[in-house]
Amino acid sequence: MNRREFLRLAGAASAATLLHLAGGPAACTASQLPLPTPSVSLARPASPTSTARPNLILILADDLGYAGLGCQGGDLPTPNIDSLTAGGVRAASGYVTCPVCAPTRAGLLTGRYQQRFGFETNPGPGDETSGLPLSEKIIPEYLKELGYATAMFGKWHLGSSPEQQPTQRGFDEFFGFLGGSHSYLPGERQTGGPLLRGDTPVQEAAYLTDALRGEALSFIDRRQHEPFFLYLAFNAVHTPLQAPDEYMQRFTHIADEARRTHAAMLAALDDAVGAVLNKLAETGLEQDTLVVFLSDNGGPTAQTTASNAPLRGGKATLYEGGVRVPFLLRWPRRLPAGLVYTQPIASLDLLPTLLSAAGAASSAQLDGVDLLPHLSGSQPAAPHDQLYWRMRQQWALRSGDWKLVQTEGGRRPMLFNLAEDLSEQNDLSTQEPARLRTLRSQYQAWADQMVDSQAKSRKS
Repeated sequence: MNRREFLRLAGAASAATLLHLAGGPAACTASQLPLPTPSVSLARPASPTSTARPNLILILADDLGYAGLGCQGGDLPTPNIDSLTAGGVRAASGYVTCPVCAPTRAGLLTGRYQQRFGFETNPGPGDETSGLPLSEKIIPEYLKELGYATAMFGKWHLGSSPEQQPTQRGFDEFFGFLGGSHSYLPGERQTGGPLLRGDTPVQEAAYLTDALRGEALSFIDRRQHEPFFLYLAFNAVHTPLQAPDEYMQRFTHIADEARRTHAAMLAALDDAVGAVLNKLAETGLEQDTLVVFLSDNGGPTAQTTASNAPLRGGKATLYEGGVRVPFLLRWPRRLPAGLVYTQPIASLDLLPTLLSAAGAASSAQLDGVDLLPHLSGSQPAAPHDQLYWRMRQQWALRSGDWKLVQTEGGRRPMLFNLAEDLSEQNDLSTQEPARLRTLRSQYQAWADQMVDSQAKSRKS
């Protein structure tokens, strides 16, 4: 019996049906956003006792705004990415740990607040010393120990010295670039360093998003008979705004050139995700593959036309628009279909969740938690009591529905009730002095555990 036949028989043998998708009203209520809730399917069997180790695919978009997808209320078509919500979970309060690229990736791959190891800002251009510390263990290193084949295609941005590169950090295969941005069109790739296969510079004739798609499909084809982890880190829809005619022609009705190009880049990204999902279906791996899609931070509206509506702020800010992102998960054998989960979750949670899916225990050193019991409904409690952010002199804390935000150069922290004020317009700090003191104290207790004390908040 080959692996595909085994997975099909294992799925047919599962008869357990989810009775409640979110573990009660405390875990899943109507979405905070004014968006339609997807229809919910209870027909799919769940098989938490399946012995097959799932494949794991982590897809990261770059600078995609909160409203960048159709399923998030956006006005541009993204049917393939949206299909993850019909077949899985949309986290309406999904967060990353930083509003800029590199620190978010450090937190995501380590499952730890990046402030614990001093990775708080983007490395400078050409800076080989500011990469992810070698002392930090990351997702592919854990999974290789469990027998997974591992690959990364796309943007690294976690160090360019030889020992910091992907193939030295647990990835069997790498195709992409090491810097923070890269040109998309052949012949114009001056930024972000050369494209590499492993550690060897290569030339690429295809549009870069299409090239990354091709690498992903090839990897799935070659590794379909063994458990694999694929980290597909697109640089779309980050600048520069570039798209070939085949995608631009889909949006001739958009007059604004920047918006038209952004739409074309997003269409290429959506097509690539669709190709990956189709490949899983074709190879019989769909049921036993956990697919996660999220953005690394909020969108920079002025530069790319990305929308973070209805949130305030965007990339580089700690308002919701900077750190609250599209966050989708699909695993047909384990997760409910069509669920909108409203409790806050974070990119920190992905490492322990992937380890749990692979049948391994999480390290006690991780700040993230296993999301599977929360999303499947067996654990109704919120995954986190608090979530924290800090970048230079900006810092923030979310506790329940309350959010405390200190902007860089701001006179004092602002306090918002996100349940009533999702756009963070009504500062309640003077009306809620006791709550302000409590949350500020909680933030300071967290900050005292982090390195780089000069970036901690000033005590009043």
